[in-house]
Amino acid sequence: MNGLMMPSQLTLTAVMRHAQANFPGSEIVSFTADNPTHRYTYADAFARSAQLANALQALGARPGDRVGTLAWNDYRHFELYYGTSCSGLVCHTINPRLFPEQIAYIVGHAEDRWLFIDPMFVPLLEALAPKLSSVEGFVVLTDRAHMPDSTLPNLVCYEELLESQPTGFDWPSLDENTAAALCYTSGTTGNPKGVLYSHRAMVLHTYGVLMPDVFALKGSEAVLPVVPMFHVNAWSIPYAVPAVGAKLVFPGPKMACGETLSRLIREEGVTIAAGVPTVWLALLKYLRETDSTLPSLNRVVVGGSACPWSIMEEFEQQHGVYTHHAWGMTEMSPLGTYNPRVPEDLPGDQAKALRLKQGPAAFGVEMRIVDEQGQPQPHDGIAFGALQVRGPWICERYYRAAESALTDDGWFDTGDVATIDPRGYLGITDRTKDVIKSGGEWISSIELENCAMALDEVAEAAVIGISHEKWAERPLLVIVPAPGAEPDPQKVLAAFEGNVAKWWIPDDCVVAEELPHTATGKISKKDLREQFANYRWPEEQPA
Repeated sequence: MNGLMMPSQLTLTAVMRHAQANFPGSEIVSFTADNPTHRYTYADAFARSAQLANALQALGARPGDRVGTLAWNDYRHFELYYGTSCSGLVCHTINPRLFPEQIAYIVGHAEDRWLFIDPMFVPLLEALAPKLSSVEGFVVLTDRAHMPDSTLPNLVCYEELLESQPTGFDWPSLDENTAAALCYTSGTTGNPKGVLYSHRAMVLHTYGVLMPDVFALKGSEAVLPVVPMFHVNAWSIPYAVPAVGAKLVFPGPKMACGETLSRLIREEGVTIAAGVPTVWLALLKYLRETDSTLPSLNRVVVGGSACPWSIMEEFEQQHGVYTHHAWGMTEMSPLGTYNPRVPEDLPGDQAKALRLKQGPAAFGVEMRIVDEQGQPQPHDGIAFGALQVRGPWICERYYRAAESALTDDGWFDTGDVATIDPRGYLGITDRTKDVIKSGGEWISSIELENCAMALDEVAEAAVIGISHEKWAERPLLVIVPAPGAEPDPQKVLAAFEGNVAKWWIPDDCVVAEELPHTATGKISKKDLREQFANYRWPEEQPA
């Protein structure tokens, strides 16, 4: 027997229509290259999304065509999110920080017909244009006054593309399984792989993000997505915020600028912001140097890589801002877990340990850990295993791949090594390819990095496994000093005593000027291992 409910489809068009009908006056504020404070409403945004949909149709766009974007977080990129997906096209966001060869591969693999690009990426595309055989034209996201000179073929000004188009569009009735967006992994091993999101997955993911123990967004809030819109749909914030009618504040190309972030938060009354740890390091540094405060901000969400305790502590003690850990990946749209506020009656050491974990699964995500034979391991907070997930917004196969990405029994292997405790809290200990196995036992590089980052004289830290004659591998700690600090490697190593198992303590500490990062801001362990490929332990070095 079937239920007797309306067969309404879960589509992003429904999100747009809901925001139009209920919150037309809510604001979207953007920092852009051609306007440091652009301000308009949801009604304006969706009218322009309709103009964009009309323009794309006039260009000959057909359902399912991929439309590529190389753009920062601002109102024009927001218009692209809805003008493409809601008209039956696929919004393909491209990370401009990838290597040029990777960008060319991604555009070719996706067969993008048009590329919408911020002005600063014009030189990049000029160099790549001969390799982009599928691309019919390039649209620069600016007005005529700020159009750059360029050799790109079929170059179009975004504002001129829209200005002659009507502000209404006959949005199609889409099946909820229609493709809505496309995002490629960073491709640290082999070519990047495409994850093709459906409307259904995006809407369900939006519900997941809005849950009380996740982002818990309200219409009265102002939200600053520092996480880029070119990476995993900015963690669904461009969908979730309109769904509740909250104010959106976009930082444009200034995502790593502490001064701009501080100004936007203060002037626009931002209450919640989301981004990777490196962003918050830059903001906190600016706040320290200028003795500034953030009176409106009450919480930040940190994902992308493990959040150091030092960030959480400084935000809370100096600014009254609570820091939430989250975890996910491109293949998960990306939400997997979210660490809510810990119970107030939890003792300090226990609260700290719990907050450093990635949190319990969001509703819609199932998790398990398995051993090397694929056997499920207990959720006791002690057993380690390969982390596997499943759910309605998790990738089943990669774009244009013939084979499923799932295990034989239907789980997606994340490539992470983790523990899950009796509360359901996930603790990521390593990536499978980064795990340190010393004397047959696993060592958590992430826990060691958190210990190092707790020291005032350490700005960044990374731990990698280096081959060892006796133990197969031992951990090497590489640190970047805090500004003005000159850390003593031996004193840094001594600080681990009593905080981790003695045999976990790195055998050596190296001070470096900087650490290599991936295109999404994570520390690149792959590049770091290459950098230290010829490293020899002190006892192995010639006298």
